[in-house]
Amino acid sequence: MKERIKRIAIVLNALLLIVVYFLYHGDRLQRIDNLLFDYSMNQNAGHLENTKIVVVTIDDASLKELGRFPWSRAVYAPFLANLNQPGNEPKAIAFDIVFSEESDNPDDDMAFAEALAQFQNVILPNVGIMGDVFSTSIAKRDALIQAQNVVRPYEMFADLVQQAHINRVSSPDGVIRQTWLKIQGPDGEIIPSLAYKAAEMAGADLSKYEEMTDPKKTKENVAKNTITIDYQLETDDFTTFSFVDVLNGDIPADWFKDAIVFVGFSAVGLSSDGGQDTAVTPIEKNIKLVYAHANIANQLLTGTAVTYAPNGVELAIAALLFGLFIFLPWRLKNIYSILIFLAVFAGVLYAQFAIYEGASRHVNVVYMLLAMILAYLANVSLKSYMDSVQKSFVTRQFGRYISPDLVKQIVAQDIDIKLGGDLKMITILFLDIRGFTPLSEKLTPPELVDTLNTMFNMITETTLRNEGTIDKFIGDAAMILFNAPLDVAEHERMAVKTAYEIQQGMNKIRDQILEKYQCEVNVGIGIHAGNVVVGNIGSYLRVDYTAIGDNVNIAARIESQTKKGQVHVSEQVYEKTKDFFRFDEGEDRMFKGKSHPIRVYEVLGVAE
Repeated sequence: MKERIKRIAIVLNALLLIVVYFLYHGDRLQRIDNLLFDYSMNQNAGHLENTKIVVVTIDDASLKELGRFPWSRAVYAPFLANLNQPGNEPKAIAFDIVFSEESDNPDDDMAFAEALAQFQNVILPNVGIMGDVFSTSIAKRDALIQAQNVVRPYEMFADLVQQAHINRVSSPDGVIRQTWLKIQGPDGEIIPSLAYKAAEMAGADLSKYEEMTDPKKTKENVAKNTITIDYQLETDDFTTFSFVDVLNGDIPADWFKDAIVFVGFSAVGLSSDGGQDTAVTPIEKNIKLVYAHANIANQLLTGTAVTYAPNGVELAIAALLFGLFIFLPWRLKNIYSILIFLAVFAGVLYAQFAIYEGASRHVNVVYMLLAMILAYLANVSLKSYMDSVQKSFVTRQFGRYISPDLVKQIVAQDIDIKLGGDLKMITILFLDIRGFTPLSEKLTPPELVDTLNTMFNMITETTLRNEGTIDKFIGDAAMILFNAPLDVAEHERMAVKTAYEIQQGMNKIRDQILEKYQCEVNVGIGIHAGNVVVGNIGSYLRVDYTAIGDNVNIAARIESQTKKGQVHVSEQVYEKTKDFFRFDEGEDRMFKGKSHPIRVYEVLGVAE
């Protein structure tokens, strides 16, 4: 049974390990990893305001005063003038508003163009048209993401401003976790992101981001300059002013000095590119995209980066945990193994969080936990199944013949009960009911069975109480073993003690039978100790636990020469028990099949 379970365990664990490996490389559980990542980022967000970043929003108040959007482009001329008060100019004014077409009023466009020509710190957005770039996997790790086309600012404005792209990068679950710091247009032009260009104009050292590639896996659709956004600020953490307040000159100019000013939408229903201008981030579920750009700029200004543990490290830890929880269920009791499992499970989750907290490094623990769970459940289930089969087998083989405590001990110690035998020193007790034949002639079958059961119940209880194993009942006889299948201390003494107590118990039963049926019954007992073969002997269709060998025959021969009420023991038993019981002087006797006499002693009582 053990070998079969072992083979099953090896095959099953190998298959599970292969499953975990392919799941890991297939990102099948990426959604769970994303949840852990988002939780870590959310809990570690500093929410510390960056005074070098200001957001100006086209909000409901602005719409109420200026009317329905889009407004006349002439309105942006005084807006830019108020932002660029002499001595208080911002480093960059980054519009998250697309101006890609001519407006209905050319004069308004000219007014806006004149303002743009006057101020050199304005960035207008491009929008890269990606098409099926991801389905064709043309984005390479060592190359910039390629745009099939680029929607640029209206030609009147294009040469007067800095240009940057505002393309969002959404994960499959719709959360914005990454950004392209740069993309490449169809003509080979390198277009930085809005935040990247703004940070560059603000004088940030961006050299560390030039070759930084995210995320954690080396895949064809991960392009150069793709990084994970380190969200540290929510909407309310940024200094935000209403567009109309800036336009009216209600905001002191020193708020904008040397800052990066992002201009975007916060009113419901408005967007920079005609689409939806709200998104989900790891730390905020409903954020306007202008604040996503502001978060990226904050990251670039502060120089932070989110990194990922190498694939090899994650796989190695997963394999280690997989091996650990193959080993532990077989070595420990289930209660201990499950406690360790829960502790390690919690420890892995905590370690993932602590590593992110300390180093902004994300470790994908989902597949480590999956490896743990699969290994533990598979192996603890196999072990429980084996224990159940073993317990059932032991109970079936021994439950009627040895004490329940011994059955539990066999199961607890995982003693292998297999077909075949082992050589072992044991004590064998043979017992025969004398006077049974005359009794059977007087009793009806039910009475005979009831009388036998009364005697055998007493014999069984006495035997089990003294740690003996009832090998078998044969008609009116019984064979009892001591020191098998489990070791019994002083097994010779326990055998003699059992025989003596059986004889004492027979006194009451004998008197009852004599009074009721006028027949006298007694028990003759023979005991011998020696090496015999003990084990499960038979076939797979029927197996019996028994003992065979010459010493078994000697015990039977000794019993055959006893008279009613006698207990005879061999010299081997006598030497081990003479300090505990009183014996006669003994005599040498010849037995069938023996060329030499065997000295036999009769038990007379318990020694004082």
